[in-house]
Amino acid sequence: MRDDDVRSSCFAALDVLQAKWGPDCPYAALADGFNFRGRKIPFLNRSYGIYRSAEAQRGPAALSVNSSYKQDRYQDEQTPDGVLYAYQGDNPDNHFNKWLRHAYLLDVPIVYFVGTRPNWYRPIYPTFVERDFPAELRVLLTFGKMRGPYDEREPVHIPDEIERRYVVRDVKQRIHQAQFRGAVLPAYRDRCAICRLKEIRLLDAAHIVADAEEGGEPLIRNGLSLCSIHHRAFDEDLVGIAPDLQVHVSRRLLDDEDGPMLDLLKGFHGITIETPEKRLWRPDPERLAVRFDRFRDAA
Repeated sequence: MRDDDVRSSCFAALDVLQAKWGPDCPYAALADGFNFRGRKIPFLNRSYGIYRSAEAQRGPAALSVNSSYKQDRYQDEQTPDGVLYAYQGDNPDNHFNKWLRHAYLLDVPIVYFVGTRPNWYRPIYPTFVERDFPAELRVLLTFGKMRGPYDEREPVHIPDEIERRYVVRDVKQRIHQAQFRGAVLPAYRDRCAICRLKEIRLLDAAHIVADAEEGGEPLIRNGLSLCSIHHRAFDEDLVGIAPDLQVHVSRRLLDDEDGPMLDLLKGFHGITIETPEKRLWRPDPERLAVRFDRFRDAA
């Protein structure tokens, strides 16, 4: 039995939570569970990683799996084909791992809860157990799509390997960005380094040196917590940050007259950004120098 009704209720409830909180949901909201036939059903089991609801499910397959944001307890290995997710413990026949194996045998969609920061998770669904490697004590997770009208969306397992790899690459990039954001924003006390905005839903983690370039590692010292507007201006080299942490607005914007929003942006010219309290988390001056050279060249 696939428990499609339970899974549909779970996915619909996650749609609502993400509409409220954004892609990442606080555990406090997830801990309330979702409604299924008048009962509250948990979304996940943080203690063991692999979860099946004995109360709601009649079938034997897992409903969800989760990973720690620290990646020290559940070691997920990313590959071009998907994510290799470790079994619970070293006994392939314990009940947790049987739930995971049944998800593979029944080809049912599950939720992959990725820890992005303490007590925050990004639910990825539909996720499928694509292959089972009991000798290696792990499975391969891949990602499908939700298709159809919003109120009647159905999880689809993508059969084409090329399309599936494309979706996997897209999801892994979003996971990478979410985990980078989950490290950078708390270091800056969840506020924009330039304007001090505290609305977390409007904050991004900006790379000083892009992750595709040399020196672009996903480290806090290579990141800045910026609001969406300042992030976009920084990426477009309309705002630069010098190694001495001073903000520079491009001459192009300073010379322009285009209303109060632009005046507000220009008002941050010459200020010093706010940095993390921990010295090891503060922006790397060498990386800032590389990026600031690009800003000056663009100007």
